[in-house]
Amino acid sequence: MIDDTDSSGGGGRNRFVYVTAALAALNGLLFGFDTGIISGAFLYINDTFQMSSLVEGIVVSGALAGAALGAALGGYLADRWGRKRLVLVSAVVFFVGSLVMAIAPTVEVLVLGRLIDGVAIGFASIVGPLYLSEIAPPKIRGSLVSLNQLAVTVGILSSYFVNYAFADGGQWRWMLGTGMVPAVILAAGMIFMPESPRWLVEHDRVSEARDVLSKTRTDEQIRAELDEIEATIEKEDGSLRDLIKPWMRPALLVGVGLAVLQQVTGINTVIYYAPTILESTGFESSASILATVGIGVVNVVMTIVAVVLIDRTGRRPLLSVGLAGMTLTLAGLGAAFYLPGLSGFVGWIATGSLMLYVAFFAIGLGPVFWLLISEVYPLKVRGTAMGVVTVFNWVANLAVSLTFPVMVGAITKAGTFWVYAALSAVALAFTYVFVPETKGRSLEAIEADLRENMLGKSDVGAPEGVAPGNDD
Repeated sequence: MIDDTDSSGGGGRNRFVYVTAALAALNGLLFGFDTGIISGAFLYINDTFQMSSLVEGIVVSGALAGAALGAALGGYLADRWGRKRLVLVSAVVFFVGSLVMAIAPTVEVLVLGRLIDGVAIGFASIVGPLYLSEIAPPKIRGSLVSLNQLAVTVGILSSYFVNYAFADGGQWRWMLGTGMVPAVILAAGMIFMPESPRWLVEHDRVSEARDVLSKTRTDEQIRAELDEIEATIEKEDGSLRDLIKPWMRPALLVGVGLAVLQQVTGINTVIYYAPTILESTGFESSASILATVGIGVVNVVMTIVAVVLIDRTGRRPLLSVGLAGMTLTLAGLGAAFYLPGLSGFVGWIATGSLMLYVAFFAIGLGPVFWLLISEVYPLKVRGTAMGVVTVFNWVANLAVSLTFPVMVGAITKAGTFWVYAALSAVALAFTYVFVPETKGRSLEAIEADLRENMLGKSDVGAPEGVAPGNDD
């Protein structure tokens, strides 16, 4: 179970932080649902709209383009409007996007709905981890922020069940429109949730921040944390230029590097194309969707394992184990498609390999990336920095989604998955060299270590075997 010893002071404090985390994580559920729902709906949209291959790619990737835009705007809006308000806005945008897709009379309107939905996904991908990281006590921050990723996987799994429920009638409009339901629940719940205490302090609302912290911390912890936050704010000018200062470059490298590597290792080929991949091995449409449900279950279960372990084992060990497993299972998946004459049996080999691959992603690169980027940036530019990093994530996502069919045509499925395996090995090396450990440290302490390391004054918190940087 989650270790909640840092939130001492009684069951009331614990209940508050978990209820807040659960409601905020609904943001991730919407993110996952709207990301995964297209995989099943897409099998039937062609029955309504006649589309060329190019238009099909635009429909699938429209949400990704919107997500990149949402991420670009979301970081700035999170810093300007506040974390809570942006969660509410994202819920409204989710609702509108789902409604537009459900009633779309033409393919152009469908693409518009996908773009709107994508903007909401971009908002959600930033503000969920950001809000949770700033409200959680340090010792359980990893577990609580990872609840957002767990909610993403639950959302994806929910979308697979919805797809399967409406598969017999090919009712893709119902599939896409179901996203309105969790959007309403999220908006209603977040009305009663507090704002991030760090954002409140930054905007000179210290008494409100103290009230929020009092729900999860003791009086002594509140005084210490407010002092840390205020001292950190005094050091910062809040400019976007902070992101390219020498002391910030290692954090920017870690964020951008993991953002791109999370996508180019192929995870969203599974999310978007799993039914299509499995259908190509001999499964019928409904059976391929059902097999995808199994993949979704594995995703949820292994993310729960990550939530339990992430504050005990640390970020780097989970990343390393996950990436090593991804490398091996992608190599095996490529071999399954390379072997000749297996006919329907290759479908079972491919399904098993996909499940193992998703399991290793869910325990490492899936949750740890979103957690780390919510931890390693200064308060005044944390939302903006996460926005920049998340734009790279969504652009890489878009590139992988668009190039997957092209790569399959050019180098076959086997060659494509072997490329993803090689990139997973690169990600493992990147983790070993560049990714720091942040387990159990306050956000302000992480920032202080980053400043000191890059000024050559201290190597506290640096990865083993990596020398601190300098200010050159």
